[in-house]
Amino acid sequence: MFDRSRRSLLTRRCKPLLQRMPWVIDEDTFTERCTRCNKCVNACETQIIVKGDGGFPTVDFNHGECTFCYACAEACPESLFHPRTETPWELKAEIGQGCLARNHIECRSCGDMCEVQAISFRLQPGGVAQPVLDSEGCTGCGACLSVCPVSAITMVTHQLEE
Repeated sequence: MFDRSRRSLLTRRCKPLLQRMPWVIDEDTFTERCTRCNKCVNACETQIIVKGDGGFPTVDFNHGECTFCYACAEACPESLFHPRTETPWELKAEIGQGCLARNHIECRSCGDMCEVQAISFRLQPGGVAQPVLDSEGCTGCGACLSVCPVSAITMVTHQLEE
């Protein structure tokens, strides 16, 4: 097995945009049982599921957003997914300091694409409206990622605090 964290040294991005499909049971079970048949890749309506490391399918938000259609799980011949009634994943958008609005340049691309309106903008007197992310309302669909002109948005996993 190889250390995935060291691979980022050779890429331009600090944080990879690749992520497992929604509802996947867990990473270990997934890599152990996935046969890499590509049925989930072919079933994805937005075509954001691509072949990743070792041929394992991953979600690439550079290609678009997840509509949570559950087609990937329904197409899979293995038992790798939680039921559709459960939360798809703990991914949430995070807006970094490279954001144009945070650097006093008008931009609202992410807010325009957010269907659930988890990204809004707070007006600033004499300044540029600043993005406000409602992490509770964010579904982690990734619609905001591909439209950000400076790649200031990343998807992060928020674990529930116990």
